[in-house]
Amino acid sequence: MLRIGLTGAIAALLASASPAHCAGPELSATMTLTSAVQIAKPVGKITVKAGPDGAVFRFNLRDLPTGPHGFHVHEGGSCADAPNAKGEMTPAGAAGPHWDPQKSGKHEGPEGHGHMADLPRIEAREDGRAKGELRAPRITDLNALKGHAVIIHAGGDTYSDTPEPLGGGGARIACGVLN
Repeated sequence: MLRIGLTGAIAALLASASPAHCAGPELSATMTLTSAVQIAKPVGKITVKAGPDGAVFRFNLRDLPTGPHGFHVHEGGSCADAPNAKGEMTPAGAAGPHWDPQKSGKHEGPEGHGHMADLPRIEAREDGRAKGELRAPRITDLNALKGHAVIIHAGGDTYSDTPEPLGGGGARIACGVLN
């Protein structure tokens, strides 16, 4: 009869484990176009996994306007339309403001000390597709993201509150909730 110690048994178990079993938790969001005048249309998916240097957001999207787009985690967990301060309906307005758990009140980009919500820009090609991954080095707890909306904005993001507030990304064109 073969006897192995506890250390040997653990080593054997770990060696036989497939990468899929060791992959860790993952969040995902089905992204849909937002509009006050049309029915939401699915445009792809975003997944988030923990990485050695923060959260890794992978995206595979279609039907986006060509060019750079601001990309943020928002406080709320809904992509429903909601009225703005003027009483006008805002697509995905129920997602609320940028996620800012430390209450910094600043918009400084993914490497800055402002909103945790500030993610690198997504770039859509001429055919409307955007596929790739980006890193959010300050987001290390995936559980904190669960239930929050992720928003893609119409324009790029300057990661500054000047000359326009919140980087000038503008309208919310796509939304999904991380689960």
